[in-house]
Amino acid sequence: MDIRLTLDGRPVDATLNDSPPARDLATLLPLTLDLEDFHGTERIGYPPRKLNTAAAPEPAAPKAGDLAYYAPWGNLALFHRDGDSADLLIVGHIDADADRLAGADRITIEAAS
Repeated sequence: MDIRLTLDGRPVDATLNDSPPARDLATLLPLTLDLEDFHGTERIGYPPRKLNTAAAPEPAAPKAGDLAYYAPWGNLALFHRDGDSADLLIVGHIDADADRLAGADRITIEAAS
């Protein structure tokens, strides 16, 4: 599913995959989240509720550009570096360079028209 994603007021191309948590995230759109750094690898933000992870694919280690969900904390993560933790659910991908992802303070996710 193509989505419209805005980082700090500037649009970037992005997609959601067809996993159960990604489909549940789509029901929350439009969604704006403030982001914070986590371990110099990802920017994280918290949706208004936890996403449905029933029947989700196996967790995986994210790569730079991945949009992931960490179910225990209920946060979305935008990875600007490859992650070393294989316990995230990959829900999509953001086509933006690492520096832009690393500096993002706010994200808006909308359904593509």
